Amino acid sequence: MNDLVDALGLGQPQVSKHLRVLREVGLVRVRDEGRRRLYTLNAERLKAIHDWVKTFEPFWDHQIDRIKDRAERLARERAAEPEGTDKGE
Repeated sequence: MNDLVDALGLGQPQVSKHLRVLREVGLVRVRDEGRRRLYTLNAERLKAIHDWVKTFEPFWDHQIDRIKDRAERLARERAAEPEGTDKGE
């Protein structure tokens, strides 16, 4: 768990709470090894989540494309403005 605490930047109690919830819903398995508790992902349970999330992929792709197009258009507009011009004036 210490690796997760370090990687996530959360406190040990927070990480423990999240791991407990994940264990209760079957997304992770835990086994005791001496004084340590080792957690592993339950791939079977994650596949169901993956399949559900994947149904939204076309929507996300469309939205990401729109955001990218808008950002590129704004960048072109800003690059075309003469220096020192402020649209807010």
